[in-house]
Amino acid sequence: MLNVAIIGTGSISDAHLRAYLAAPDLVRIVALGDLTVEKAEEKRQAFGLEDARTYGDAGELLAAEDLDLVSVTTPPSAHRSVSVQALDAGAHVIVEKPMAPSLEDCDAMLQAQRRSGKLLSVIAQNRFRPEMMRLKAVLDSGKIGPVAHARISSEWWRGTSYYDLWWRGTWASEGGGCTLNHAIHHIDLALWLLGSPQAVVAMMTNAAHDNAEVEDLSVAILQYERGLAELTSSVVHHGERQEIVIQGEQARISQPWEAIAETAMPNGFPTPDGNPSLTDELESLVADLPPLPHTGHAAQLRDVIGAIGEGRAPFIDGDDGRRAVELVTAIYASAIERRTVDLPLAPENPYYRSGTLVERAPHFFEKTASVGALDGDITVGGDS
Repeated sequence: MLNVAIIGTGSISDAHLRAYLAAPDLVRIVALGDLTVEKAEEKRQAFGLEDARTYGDAGELLAAEDLDLVSVTTPPSAHRSVSVQALDAGAHVIVEKPMAPSLEDCDAMLQAQRRSGKLLSVIAQNRFRPEMMRLKAVLDSGKIGPVAHARISSEWWRGTSYYDLWWRGTWASEGGGCTLNHAIHHIDLALWLLGSPQAVVAMMTNAAHDNAEVEDLSVAILQYERGLAELTSSVVHHGERQEIVIQGEQARISQPWEAIAETAMPNGFPTPDGNPSLTDELESLVADLPPLPHTGHAAQLRDVIGAIGEGRAPFIDGDDGRRAVELVTAIYASAIERRTVDLPLAPENPYYRSGTLVERAPHFFEKTASVGALDGDITVGGDS
């Protein structure tokens, strides 16, 4: 039985709390922490955690409790400090996305993980979805051939009041806009499915939120050895449709799941009936995949719990989280400098450092409101 604490009791902590409460034979929630003990106490009461203690200071919580695992669900600007404290205190850590606002922060967290010998995992719950597992299995099978093109649409919609929350909408506290805080899911998926690109070119803007410094829309082109991928990151798209379409030499696969294969006539044009034998083969491959016993946050947290018990690495580790932040950083650097950015980014690159985005990123608008909390549920993506 693992003793668990959650540090940061905003809306996203609910996903962690529900996942832990669904595994009472594996973990017990012993502590909640936030900037004020009153906020932590509200969450404790909302979830009926009668035996959990509450704290208004992360350091105090870590010093007082005998912990095995800490969920860090603070705003991104605090991920580094809280994660490093927890690791140095001897606890395993699972930290919400994005891992941190800068590569310098990510590397400090990885150094603490190596120094402590504990586990560090970064939330990327969308890998634990049936349709993503289908794409991964088909790509790994090699049946669609080399990838020529991918279209990754991380399209969300948020009203202007979304950026009224105190920590959202500034480069200093949120670390960025939709590219870092929404498309990070699809950026992780792109890296998992396609690998790391060689170069990035991008543009960004704020098209609809005049109460935020940060971007609400970016479009990037990722260059691979032969293929290209286009990535849209947005909180201005009505309908919130997220989609991944991968064009291989032999077939097209996509999420929502669909498989299409073409064959050529002698003149190079597609045959009327396509390639039904390959399509059927791909459909059979995904039909034979075992069902996932858990999905989303619940699946990832159970993987982390299993990794602790078995002494193995988690399915998603700190290096995975860093790679996603590196690609986001390259997108921001390209959009700000208006040039192509090569990967990987070296520590000598100014965008590696904490504070460079605060110094160089445009303030599309100034933040005009700052409230402590917003009413209503949040959405973290479904199985569509």
